[in-house]
Amino acid sequence: MVSSRPPHPRPHLQGIFAGPLDVERRRAIERHPDLEATPGLEVLHRGSDRLCRVIECSLRSVKLRLESGGVTTVSLQPGAFIADGRVVNLVRPALGSSRPAKLTASGSVASAGKAQVAKASRIWVEGIHDAELLEKVWGDDLRSVGIVVEPMGGMDDLRERVQLFGPSSIRRLGVLLDHLIDSTKEQREAATVRHTDVLITGHPFVDVWAAVRPQVAGITRWPDIAMGTPWKEGICEALGAGHPSEFWRDLLGRVNSWTDLDTTLINAVERLIDFVTEPGTD
Repeated sequence: MVSSRPPHPRPHLQGIFAGPLDVERRRAIERHPDLEATPGLEVLHRGSDRLCRVIECSLRSVKLRLESGGVTTVSLQPGAFIADGRVVNLVRPALGSSRPAKLTASGSVASAGKAQVAKASRIWVEGIHDAELLEKVWGDDLRSVGIVVEPMGGMDDLRERVQLFGPSSIRRLGVLLDHLIDSTKEQREAATVRHTDVLITGHPFVDVWAAVRPQVAGITRWPDIAMGTPWKEGICEALGAGHPSEFWRDLLGRVNSWTDLDTTLINAVERLIDFVTEPGTD
């Protein structure tokens, strides 16, 4: 299921952070609740201001997966982490208290329950490749909360499509767009949609292929494609690959988890899932 991992927006955490000396002084006198560092738990490390997920925890340290996909190990200092908006002391889970958590490809703790009946809220993506990538990484999470992902076949006439969908407080809509940066047609189209029950996010890449880390494809970087050349065909030609459909099958097959994706896509999708599953929306 989607883990209970509400975003940790920096503004509401202001005041919790302080200068190094002040933080150390506070830690010496404050008492913070203990929280078992179970695998998959999302925390914010106060010292580095980085969001991480717990991999495993020992008596004195915890191994963490960073948003970038890297792994680091830090010592278990009092009050060194924030979870669910509160400062906590991470501790090793009690022996025998629970089985190790099974994680989904998105890094969430897997649900033991059945898939939910589809809800009225939806997530729209531009094309079938976007939908297949979300299914590969977030499919278990989405099924556990009953959210369907639908490809739009492009993002033209987005405003009219949204109006026909009829978003409401119990029928929310999340939209994922490619190439959502300043001065693009995607950004201009997104700006025409203004509704409190619609959230549009995206990544900066021309195509969702490039949101897969290039190392996963066995290259150091995605090639630059000349303006006017179809992007997918240009990529295949530059890499000496076969037909785009064949290349995509191979690329998708190499994706195993969220660590194989660029953080801009991860953050965009996580925001949409949180938005359409917010309590009270269905």
